[in-house]
Parts: sequence; structure tokens; C-alpha cells
Amino acid sequence: MIATVVWGTGNVGRAAIRAVAAHPGLDLAAVLVHDPGKAGRDAGELGDVGRRLGVAATTDVDAVLAARPRAVVYAASGDLRPDEALADVVRAVRAGAVVVTPALYPLYDWRGAPPEFRDPVLAAVAEGGGSLFASGVDPGWGNDVLPLLVSGLGTTVDAVRCQEVFDYSTYDQEESVRHLVGMGHPMEYAPLMLAPGVPTMVWGGQLRLLARALGVRLDEIRETSERRPLDATVTTRTMGEFAAGTQGAVRFEVQGLVGGEPLLVIEHVTRIHADCAPDWPTVPGGGDGAHRVILEGRPRIEVTVEASDEGENRSAGGNATAVGRLVNAVDWLVEAEPGLYDALDVPLRPAAGRIGRKQR
Repeated sequence: MIATVVWGTGNVGRAAIRAVAAHPGLDLAAVLVHDPGKAGRDAGELGDVGRRLGVAATTDVDAVLAARPRAVVYAASGDLRPDEALADVVRAVRAGAVVVTPALYPLYDWRGAPPEFRDPVLAAVAEGGGSLFASGVDPGWGNDVLPLLVSGLGTTVDAVRCQEVFDYSTYDQEESVRHLVGMGHPMEYAPLMLAPGVPTMVWGGQLRLLARALGVRLDEIRETSERRPLDATVTTRTMGEFAAGTQGAVRFEVQGLVGGEPLLVIEHVTRIHADCAPDWPTVPGGGDGAHRVILEGRPRIEVTVEASDEGENRSAGGNATAVGRLVNAVDWLVEAEPGLYDALDVPLRPAAGRIGRKQR
């Protein structure tokens, strides 16, 4: 069994606890929390597993890493604290752990990452013998391995579009939804997520992975965005009121230009209520959220993936599948040589030994 730590118990961390507990090759060794109020609580309670796991959460990072866990699922957010997240991950890698995380956007394509992100991790790998695999929480597989898999079904592929469509009215992450994305702010507010260069920082690495795998050269990466106000005030269960006239929907694209044309595109369509921007893409069948891959070519191919989790927090399904991709890579990474890995290196593997294993 691979001794595995889950670091963080938010939307991603809850799913990570469940994924580690369900994996037949992993042993949940510790759960790290930032909030002292969570310290001492059982991991099963924090992860909504439905039973006690016998692992009490702790704030003592030094003690947990001193025990030399073989793997760490770093589930703390890096959205507003990228330097701190990088420092945490470097500590774990230097302690000899295999680390999987969605928090370090620049390292999705580590070969093209800024040296200030890449070099500290490489130094930690050389010193401690650990490894790192970073993949997106939005989720990464929807922007790399899935479109590449589907592209192998085509005769010709003219363009690739990876699309996330979500209604975040049930999502439980108010800081990101309101302040990072801008929902509920006046329309003159400038959301950090849409600041020039930020979408490319977050999703550009996945475009570069696609281009590398498909054998094309990107001329440049271009960003587009559009925002819409709410026509009426809405109240959500998890985040409260969003006033009429404030931002209610965002649509943006990160485009990889090949020969001057946007042939590789990652698009996000995000709403705080289904009635906002009804002319924008919606989920087929009227669901709350989905990830789609659209291949223009011959034949034209569309694949839509819908995932649900955590009952009323329906938007958590994307988090859960992103976590599944990361946690299910741990045993492969343990067997591999120490190093930095990306989505083209790490195979997407079957759920061997987990069919019919319900968490009780």
C-alpha cells in the first residue's frame, strides 16, 4: 500500500479523500488542513465518505512530511496564492513524495513553464527523489487526453475545441466565483481570471500539449472574452445573493493559432444562473454542467461528458473527475523514475480493482 497524504479539504480535497480511500493500492496516511477548526476531525467526515476513516486531520506539515509519505495529493488552491502553493509542493517533493496537484497552472506543460516555477521543482526532485504531476481541475483530461484520444478516431481533423459549460449556482467556492471570476460584481469590475495573460497562464500549457501531440506549431496564443449582466437578482444556496445588473455570465476562449487560424481552442462558458446569456452554449439536455470536445473535420465528432457528485453541489463532478485523474496516477508515478511529468507522459488507466467497490 502506498502511504498517501491529502493536503487540503476544500472542493478538491474532499474528492481527494474519497478517491484515496477508494483506491485499493493507496493508504490514507494523513490529512493536512489550514483551518485549526478542522484539526482533529476524522477524514471520513471532512471528505463526506459516509464513514469514519480513523485518520484525524492535522495542521502539522512538518510532522506529516517527516514521516516520509510516498505520495501527496496537494489539493489546496493556488488561484490566489501561487507562490505559497509552489513552496508547499517543493517541500513535499524534497521530502521524497510523489506529488499530484491541480494547483500549479504553469506546470501543466512544465517544458514551457517559466524558470521560476520549473527550476525549484527540478532542484527538489534532484535533492529528494520525489516527482510531480500537475493536471487541471477544470478538468485537465478534458483539455488534453480526451481530445487527443478522440482525434485518433478521425480521418481528418481541421480544428479542436475543448469546452466547459457550467452553472455555478450550486458551487461551494465563493472566493473564486465572486472575486476571481467576477460573478456578482459590477460590470466595471475587472476579474482577475480575465486579466490579460491570465487565461494563457492557466490554459496555455494545455494548448501547447495538444499542439505537441498533434504535431503542429503554435504561431501564438490569443485570448477573447465576453461578460453579461444578470437581468434579475438571484439567490444561490451556497453563496447567497447576486444582484441584478451585476455580472452573471462569462465566456472566454484561449485560442492556439496555427497558420493564423484558431485551430486549437479551450473555451469556458460560466453562469451563476441558467437564465443569463441564454444564447451562449448550454449543456445538451439542460444539465448543470458538462465538458465537451468538438472536432471539426471528417467525420465531425462531438463528445460530451457530464459528471455529478456531492448531492446538491452538482458542479463538484468536474472536480471529482479531475481528482480521479490525479489520484489514479499515483501508483504509476511511484513506479516511474523521479521527475516532472505532464499529461502526455502519464497514462490514463482503467479503474482496476475498483468495480463494484462502493464506499460505505
